[in-house]
Amino acid sequence: MLIETSPAAIFTTDADGCVVMANDAAHRMLALAPGDLCGQLLDRFFPGLSTVPHHNLSRHFFRTVMQSRGVRADGDTFVAEICFSTYATKAGVRLAAMVLDSSEELRTHEQSSLHQMLVGSRIAVSAVSHEVRNVCGAIKVVHQNLVRGLVLKGNSDFDALGNLVVALERIAAVDLGQYPENNTAVDLIAVLDDLKIVIAPTVQEGDIECTWHVDSSLPPVWGDRTKIMQIFLNLITNSVRALRQCDRERRLSVTARSTHGGVAVDVVDNGGGVSRPQELFHPFQPGARATGLGLYLSRAFARSFGGDLRYCGQEGVASFTVNFNAVPLEDSGP
Repeated sequence: MLIETSPAAIFTTDADGCVVMANDAAHRMLALAPGDLCGQLLDRFFPGLSTVPHHNLSRHFFRTVMQSRGVRADGDTFVAEICFSTYATKAGVRLAAMVLDSSEELRTHEQSSLHQMLVGSRIAVSAVSHEVRNVCGAIKVVHQNLVRGLVLKGNSDFDALGNLVVALERIAAVDLGQYPENNTAVDLIAVLDDLKIVIAPTVQEGDIECTWHVDSSLPPVWGDRTKIMQIFLNLITNSVRALRQCDRERRLSVTARSTHGGVAVDVVDNGGGVSRPQELFHPFQPGARATGLGLYLSRAFARSFGGDLRYCGQEGVASFTVNFNAVPLEDSGP
C-alpha cells in the first residue's frame, strides 16, 4: 500500500536492469500505461543508471543518490533525482530505486538566477554611468574656461580637456571583458537539454510550436555554464514575449550546429522581428521590459567567452545567433 500510493516513482529491477516492479507513480512519470514497465530495461528511461555495473551487484552493494536526465516514453526529458540501492533475494540480486522529478526546481533556480543577474548588473552599469557623468561635468567646466580664453596653444585647460576626453573613453569602454581563467569546457548539448526542461511550461502555456535541432556530435565549448544558460533563457524569454502578441501560428526554433572552429546556436521566432535592430544591444533602452539590460549583458557574456551574439532578423522574423569557441580535443579532458 505504501509503495502503490507513494507520490514518488518506485522501481525494482533484476541484475540485468529489467524492471520487476513499478508503482503507479512510476508509470505516470514515464507517460506509460499501468503495467507497461515490467520487463523493460530501466536504462532506457534513466541513462545514468547504465553506469551501475549490474554484473558486479552480487559482490558490491550500492546505497547512493544521483541526479540523472530522465526520458519519458514520448521522448520528453526531465531532471531526475534517483535514490537507489541493491540487495540480495532468493531470486537473485535486485536494484530498488526511488525517483523524483526535480525539473520545477531547475526552472525556479534558472529563472531566479536570471532576475538576480539583471538586477545586480543594473547596479554595476549604473555605477559606470555615474562616473561617466562626473567626467562629462568636468569637461563642461573646462570647456567653459576655454570659451573665455583667447589662446589655446599651451593653455593648461586645453591640455586638461584632452586628458579628460581620454579618461572618458576609458570609462565608456569598460565592459565585461574576457576572463579565460573563469571559463571551462562546457557540454553545450547538456545545457540545451536543461534549457528545454526549463522553458517547457512557458512554451506550452503560450501555445508555441517549439522545434529543436541539435547536432549530437557538438564539441565542448569554452564558457561558464551558468552564464550560457542565462544567455539562452533571456533570448527565449524575449521570443515568447513577442510570440504572445501574435494572432498567427506561433513558431520558435533552436538550432545548434558545428562551425569552423566553433559552435553556433540559432534562436529564431516568427514574432514579428525587431523594428530598430541597431539599438538592440544598447543598455537602458526606452520602453524596454524589466531592466533593459538583457541583450546587452547576454552579448557581453558571449564575448567574455571569446564568442559573440548577433541579430540576423528578416521581415517578420527575429533570429539571434550565439557563437562559441570549441575546446580542442586535447583540452576537453577524458
